Amino acid sequence: MSVSMKYWLIGLTAIAVVSDSMLIPFYPHFFESAFGVTSAHTVGLYIAACCLTVMLAFPVWARVARRAALLPLLINTQLVAGGLSVLCYWTATVTQFWVVSLAMLVFKASYLLIYPQIMRLEQADSHGRTIGLLSVIVHFGGIGGALLGGAVLQWFEPRQVFLLMAVGDFLQTGICVLLKRRQASTPETGNDDPATPDTPAHLGLVLRLCSVMAVFYFSAFLIRPFFVRYWEDLSGLHDAFLSGVVFAIPGAVALLALWLSYRRPADPQAHWRILPAMLFVVAGLLLQAVPSSLAVLAGRVLFGWGLFRATVRLDQLLFALSQPAYYATDFSKVSFSQNLGVLVASWAAGAVVAGTSLDTPFYLAAVGLVISAVLFYTLLFRPQRPSRVASPQRSRLSRSEA
Repeated sequence: MSVSMKYWLIGLTAIAVVSDSMLIPFYPHFFESAFGVTSAHTVGLYIAACCLTVMLAFPVWARVARRAALLPLLINTQLVAGGLSVLCYWTATVTQFWVVSLAMLVFKASYLLIYPQIMRLEQADSHGRTIGLLSVIVHFGGIGGALLGGAVLQWFEPRQVFLLMAVGDFLQTGICVLLKRRQASTPETGNDDPATPDTPAHLGLVLRLCSVMAVFYFSAFLIRPFFVRYWEDLSGLHDAFLSGVVFAIPGAVALLALWLSYRRPADPQAHWRILPAMLFVVAGLLLQAVPSSLAVLAGRVLFGWGLFRATVRLDQLLFALSQPAYYATDFSKVSFSQNLGVLVASWAAGAVVAGTSLDTPFYLAAVGLVISAVLFYTLLFRPQRPSRVASPQRSRLSRSEA
């Protein structure tokens, strides 16, 4: 694939993220407005079911992609996802909505295949900045999605969000059709090195990273489902659009962090400097638990800065430990663990808020971040010191850092 193809794929990712982010901060509002459901348990259970669906569906698409070309696969899956999005608008009961929306997510999950494909097009020394760019797109997509979702909930019928989602799915389908026609006249090329056989040591490293990812994503996402409600109760400002802006502050901070990273020389060792970033996340979480609007805003800034740095460096570490032939399968393992963390966080958030208060998730998330930092240090950082490791996997990592 050409460089232009890479940027088209990044554009597809941006559209998908915006489309999928519109309801994330507003599920409690959506269920109350559309179906009269106010139970925090129900909302948390639904979000957990969404995470479980993506978690189980993506490895299946990764296996299908071994035998099917990426673009034809995306054309079919996103077309079906768009049709199911339209059906979500017409659902009349909560049960119908659950069935149709979860089926929609099964097909939407296929767009995650774009990420490892983009990384296969890049040289190892460019991974950090490309991951940073994709991370900012995810954050910016969260901003756009939150603003669009807040606007729809503020001024239109809540289920019209799914019509906007369908537009995004059909737009992705159209772009994939265009790219497939262009690709037909351009031979596909890659930059993959010859693959070395997978080893138990490599699998062990990936699984250890997966354990860190699961705890980290659990902690980072525990505050997400009820943050808007927490902010509105604390500030007294019940405006969905403004709440979406506050929710999206970490995305704006991530954009600033990406800009600063492009102004500095690439740091090949950056993926080992994860612990300081995690400390920023902990500080941001604890600040957001302070009953002050200004403290929450400051906490969102610190949280966004640390979260961007930590997620980019964890993903960069994955691709430093892996090799192009295994990017998709290794990424599917990591994606599974990330979604497992988000799933448990979604369920736990509803249970915690229902049983305690809206600020409790911030304290639990801070404890979880400390645990993930300890796991990173004990499972990955210490074993990867040059004095203690002399394995083929370490030699590959050293090449990626050269």
